[in-house]
Amino acid sequence: MSDDETIRLQELGKIKAKYTHEPDTTDVDDYDPHEHRNIPHPTTNTETLIHILKGSLGTGILAMPEAFKNAGIVNGFIFTILIGALCTYGLHILVQAQYVLCKRMRVPLLTYPDSMKAALLSGPRMFHAFANASPILVDVFLVIYQLGICCVYVIFVAANLKELIDVYLPEKLAIELYTLFLLIPFILILSIPNLKWLAPFSLFSNVITFGCFGIVLYYIFKDLPSIDERPYVGTFYTFPLFFGTTLFALEAVGVVIALENNMQSPKSFGGSFGVLNVAMFFITFLYVGMGFLGYWRYGEGTKASVTLNFPPEDVLAKIVQGLYSLAIFISYGLQGYVPVDILWNTYLAHRFSDSKYPKLWEYLLRAVTVFVTFVLAISIPLLGLFISLFGAFCLSALGIAFPAIMEICVKWPNDLGAGNWILIKDIALIIIGVCGLLAGSYSCISEIVIKLSKGET
Repeated sequence: MSDDETIRLQELGKIKAKYTHEPDTTDVDDYDPHEHRNIPHPTTNTETLIHILKGSLGTGILAMPEAFKNAGIVNGFIFTILIGALCTYGLHILVQAQYVLCKRMRVPLLTYPDSMKAALLSGPRMFHAFANASPILVDVFLVIYQLGICCVYVIFVAANLKELIDVYLPEKLAIELYTLFLLIPFILILSIPNLKWLAPFSLFSNVITFGCFGIVLYYIFKDLPSIDERPYVGTFYTFPLFFGTTLFALEAVGVVIALENNMQSPKSFGGSFGVLNVAMFFITFLYVGMGFLGYWRYGEGTKASVTLNFPPEDVLAKIVQGLYSLAIFISYGLQGYVPVDILWNTYLAHRFSDSKYPKLWEYLLRAVTVFVTFVLAISIPLLGLFISLFGAFCLSALGIAFPAIMEICVKWPNDLGAGNWILIKDIALIIIGVCGLLAGSYSCISEIVIKLSKGET
């Protein structure tokens, strides 16, 4: 056995040791990872569906009319459906690759970073050199993305709170003050320790969200102009902004993987009518509808959140802004769960294992996480561009390129299909992911620099 092969097997052994200490007594074909999971607070199918809906029905859906402004009304309609299908497919191949790796290694589950490492060690020899660095890279993308979502949520709630209250004040307050007022409430919502306990909050938030959608549609359908006034196709320069916003809105890879790993019956997650497909069908349908109708109504005047287009003096507008802000505030607990879980369980928990008060350190991490998102939110309060940047930069890799790389590695070298069609398909997905990352990030950063230089917020 060569030195490279010995090192490869040792690294796979280290991954396996993190998840199980059981002897290898079961045949690979007979081992089912789902039957060996031992989750302290597992979520039911319904709770998982509620969480996925809540994880995706955040600020992104209210940003879809502006996304359509960057794509054109017909382009936006078509490509939102395509991006929704692409996101769903990327999640499917990621979950399937993780299942195959768990089965081979006889472990009940793997996190996204460790499954990426295991996949690279199982794939072509040229990928082995990147295996050790891959978990850190995945964690960095996941943490940046989830913190980005939390930043956007802070900006959204503060902006809507300002819209609600400023009309009653003799002198308008700076948005930074509204942000500061929200610091303690956000720390409290992120202090809820597990997904099981978060489920009732997500259900309540979903009820509020769907109620708000009814009010939003009421405003949209008032005085609809002729649809011929809207361009069918946007410009080439602004299309990456549409791609980033839509990807941010539709993709919730960090939350979805955490949810699948915490399911009571994970076999129900995939499949034609599984939890993932059902959730993504409704999410894509709602996003297409909100983007199409919102842009049809407000056109080039569409703002970063469609609620900001509503007449500020209307009581009904204030109600929807207040309720949706409450729903987003609750969602912060779900989105913030992922970076805290990664940072604590992967990098920090073992450092405080001998401490008398390990929970105190964990809650300190939660508070610091909130503080970091608030500092970033105050620094760059450009909601629409913030959404596009994090979508393009992180999700192009996490939701499209990385799952394709994992599938190549898991199926290498003998299961790549007739004519290696799986390899060709996955290379195409990697190219789409890389192009989306580069083009989307460039467009967003350029726009942020331009707007900040003009003093816009």
